[in-house]
Amino acid sequence: MLEGLLRASGLPWLEARLLAERALRLTAVQVAMRLRDPVSSVDQAALEALWARRRGGEPVAYILGEREFYGRRFTVTPAVLIPRPETELLCEAVLERVSGPSALTAASVLDLGTGSGAIAVTLACERPDLRVTAVDTSVAALDVARHNALRLCAAAGIRCVISNWFDALGTERFDMIASNPPYVAAGDPHLVSGDLRFEPPGALQAGADGMDSLRAIAAAAAQHLKPAGWLLMEHGFSQGEEVRGLLSRHGFSDVLTLRDLAGLERVSGGRLPD
Repeated sequence: MLEGLLRASGLPWLEARLLAERALRLTAVQVAMRLRDPVSSVDQAALEALWARRRGGEPVAYILGEREFYGRRFTVTPAVLIPRPETELLCEAVLERVSGPSALTAASVLDLGTGSGAIAVTLACERPDLRVTAVDTSVAALDVARHNALRLCAAAGIRCVISNWFDALGTERFDMIASNPPYVAAGDPHLVSGDLRFEPPGALQAGADGMDSLRAIAAAAAQHLKPAGWLLMEHGFSQGEEVRGLLSRHGFSDVLTLRDLAGLERVSGGRLPD
């Protein structure tokens, strides 16, 4: 029976179920209805193939080729970081600052290190009037971002640019800069365990203390922001104080840090003086 195979898979029930839906080309409801049904040898082989990949440590998102973010299903490949729920806080912080009584109509937003395009596409879908520029150094990552923009009907509002941070942007200035840059220290033991083993190192590691990318962005952002423009960056839960210091030293005002749903410091930002 399917239920017996799921329990014997060696995986958490939810993971085994998700992979079974893909292997058997069934919906969650259909899998639930067939738990007591026998499984053909062909289907069992398909199940075992996906389960074996997961037992080997490969992230479920890469096996399925997708991950939900901000209520939408984004295509992901090993060329991009897997979107995390914590990053939704960064999107919410941007949207809060381009909405409300002082809404910025047709505001320009720069997403640095876009990866799968989760941030850029979410912003363009939530606010179709925004002019979003998505930047990444990886051609493969930008291909994934473009695909997600097309698939999620946000392509018209997004421009994709190959660039090392601001290098290819010339003198362009934006109303808002958002980034989920690499912020893991190069020697962090988490890099060689769990899902992180399979994700692109360049999207994770940022020097000996994990701060290299955050420093580079904070140092150059003012040259690419319009007066009163905001810089908002995701960072590690222990980096908030240092990021606030960076922002203050580089002339930003109204410096703040937002906490994620776990109560951890996760997004810091500041506003360029008007």
